[in-house]
Amino acid sequence: MVTLLPMGERALLAEVVDLAAVVALHAALAADPPDGVDDLVPAARTVLVAFDPARLSAAAVRTWVLSVGSANGAAVPPGPLVEIPVRYDGPDLDETAGILGIRPTDLVARHAAAEWAVAFTGFAPGFAYLVSAAWPWNVPRLPQPRTRVPAGSVGLAGEFTGAYPRETPGGWRLIGTTEAPLFVPDATDPVLLAPGARVRFVPQRARVSAAGAVAAGGDSAGGGTDAVAAPSAAGISSRRLPPHGDPALHILAPGAFATVQDLGRPDRAALGVARSGALDRASLRIANRLVGNEETAAGVEIVLGGFRARVVRDTWIAVTGALADIRVAGRAVDAYAPVLVPSGAELSIGVARAGARLVLGIRGGVAASVSLGSRSTDVLAALGPAPLRAGEVLGVGEAPHSVPVVDVFPWSVPGSLIDVPIAPGPRADWFTPDARRAVRDATWTVSGDADRVGIRLDGPALDRVRHGELPSEGMRPGALQVPPHGRPVVLLADGPVTGGYPVIAVVTDAGLDRLAHVRPGDRLRFRGS
Repeated sequence: MVTLLPMGERALLAEVVDLAAVVALHAALAADPPDGVDDLVPAARTVLVAFDPARLSAAAVRTWVLSVGSANGAAVPPGPLVEIPVRYDGPDLDETAGILGIRPTDLVARHAAAEWAVAFTGFAPGFAYLVSAAWPWNVPRLPQPRTRVPAGSVGLAGEFTGAYPRETPGGWRLIGTTEAPLFVPDATDPVLLAPGARVRFVPQRARVSAAGAVAAGGDSAGGGTDAVAAPSAAGISSRRLPPHGDPALHILAPGAFATVQDLGRPDRAALGVARSGALDRASLRIANRLVGNEETAAGVEIVLGGFRARVVRDTWIAVTGALADIRVAGRAVDAYAPVLVPSGAELSIGVARAGARLVLGIRGGVAASVSLGSRSTDVLAALGPAPLRAGEVLGVGEAPHSVPVVDVFPWSVPGSLIDVPIAPGPRADWFTPDARRAVRDATWTVSGDADRVGIRLDGPALDRVRHGELPSEGMRPGALQVPPHGRPVVLLADGPVTGGYPVIAVVTDAGLDRLAHVRPGDRLRFRGS
């Protein structure tokens, strides 16, 4: 049985009885998705189905999911077997064995003997949640999560095991370490452990190097004829912006925070990769049109202004988004207009007086390297070029269109009280009627925790009627997650693709562009259902 739950205007959650049903439903949906379905994200009890309403109606999506879910599904074929070398040297190994009432050697033996399967990914790109019918335990998470879990740590939590692709906070109990490259963004297959893959952990004999460090080496145990060995981690590229295209701008000062952004990475959420891209997508599209680019071209997203650059050659630019003074060679120029900056002149964008983010469009588009189909910087996943810094030179490509003649372009910036439209969320029934009303009726204040990942809001606590733990499920930009303290967090473009806090509502696609311009202390009102 499949229960459909709303996840805003561009997605829904298909909820089933257990993880096995999730795996079967996801496989059936992925076998033949209709045009307009953009993402399928399996999780612990749900499959998130994201779609484009311009190509496929919500009613058609519901009909499709229910018809697939009601059919007698064929058995899911086994995926490839991937062997992960592990040193069982984790700091929580002994304590975890004690909690389970077994010896550490027995825990290691059972963990290595089991064949695991990737049920879903999330939390971070390439982070796989693995399950096994041969694993009998439900392991409690740490009572206080670590603020730093090293990359390659192998851990246990609940019914799952998994390995951290990069250094992040985390509450899993760490039992080992692997050097397998779990996520290599520039590889043909960037995620080593994709949904459906089978996994065996191969114990590595520890040896002591001349410097006294413990390293992997010696013999391995197990392995099958169809096993795929984890590749070497060598060759992973740097995130600094390499030279691409024709040099155009020499960065003198990037301001508080400046990144390369395009329209992001759609269709990657099942691999744990967020959409990312410009937070104010409308401003990026307009800036690109003003200089003759395709709307999808990469520009520069600048937080709160303070940006300065020297132009290497005659270059057309356009600045959109927040309100700030723009000068070329000391002369004031207009926002929302194409401006030809002569070679050697300095472009300066002052401190934003209203709004939070400016977009700098450059004719030809910023020619940064492409990671997973996008030039965008994802700050949470550390994908794409690193934030810009003084001394770097931005290159550009070829523009496909001529620069339009623009006499005036109407535009405005939001004030300090912003109306944000919302649509229904999947877990509104977890909250009291008063809490559901408060979402719409209260005036919320943007806290100091606001970045590309999400925005924490201050206001009334949203009380629950259900207090249990929510199994991880797919998330979307705009989701209003409510942690146990009751104050909502709005996920943005770089937010995680799965999460375990209930979502009471979802900001609409148009409302997300407005949230790009909020600052700490600004006030929000949510409007809609």
